[in-house]
Amino acid sequence: MISSLGPVAASAVSRAPMHIPDGYLSPVTSAIMFALALPFWYVGVRKLRETANAKNVPLVALMAAFSFVIMMFNVPLPGGTTGHAVGGALAAILLGPEIASIAISVALVIQAFLFGDGGILAIGANCFNMAVVLPYTSYAIYRAIAPGSGASDRRRLVGAAVGGWVGLNVAAFFAAVEFGIQPALFHAADGTPLYAPYPLSVAIPAMLIPHMLVASVAEGLITTLVLAYLLRTNRALLGLAPEPAVARAAASRLRALWIGLAVLIVATPLGLLAPGTAWGEWGAEELAARGLGFVPQGLEKLQGLWGAPLPDYDLPALGNASLGYILSAVVGVLLVAVLTWLLTSALATRKGRTRAANQA
Repeated sequence: MISSLGPVAASAVSRAPMHIPDGYLSPVTSAIMFALALPFWYVGVRKLRETANAKNVPLVALMAAFSFVIMMFNVPLPGGTTGHAVGGALAAILLGPEIASIAISVALVIQAFLFGDGGILAIGANCFNMAVVLPYTSYAIYRAIAPGSGASDRRRLVGAAVGGWVGLNVAAFFAAVEFGIQPALFHAADGTPLYAPYPLSVAIPAMLIPHMLVASVAEGLITTLVLAYLLRTNRALLGLAPEPAVARAAASRLRALWIGLAVLIVATPLGLLAPGTAWGEWGAEELAARGLGFVPQGLEKLQGLWGAPLPDYDLPALGNASLGYILSAVVGVLLVAVLTWLLTSALATRKGRTRAANQA
């Protein structure tokens, strides 16, 4: 089944959006997914308010920016499609899943509004899958394998690898279910699907198998490598010190990680080398070229809902795709980092004023 999807997907532009676009999920599904994400955003903001201080602001901003950049590295998947890591497992280990959900959501919102990577209506679904399911699942597995501060470094690395792998697979499974239920729930009078055209029997294996083999491996590997580095150089970030991890994250101690992020930005054009597009995220023309025999009416109506200022991370005026991709990464990282920094700082300031008022 998956191999039959390859030729058409491989012929598409490699830097096409990597998140669920508008038109693949019905407005009803999109609204439900947004509602499901809301309580996790509330919990995340409340957690930020409780723990925010001047020392942890840089770490939250760094994790949001890291997630943004990592998602720009498309990797080839079996069947001719592409996928990407998210950095959600690492963010959950360093920040806790509650705050990680906020950091990753900021990155996803910027990707949708500025670069057209993911639909505007689908923000709730993309955030639920990648900013809720992934970090919460990864963190639960990490803590199950390496419980408490007494866990050995080896168990922590194993927990990071397994957590990252399972977390991204579970997120991919949720996305596949969201795709796969569309034909059964939303169709024309003659049974023609209005949105995502592939049923669960196609969507689940087409999404899950390639992610299990490649994308989730990348998520686990990235998490493990960064965690191994921190275990050697900055154990306080992992909570292996009397004071909570996030509270010990002074900006000066994160300098090496910010430098690493800059290196990743320069390397982002490697994400353009992977042929094909993400499964189930083709435009109307691509679907027609696949021999589907029809274009879902709802998909065709909604796919142009939002005109992103810098679609597909491209700056055509430069005449150089790689340079455009790098500059898009710079712009995106700056916006994500600044917005996350401002949000965390505002919550920290509010907490300080509330504490002072209570003391008075």
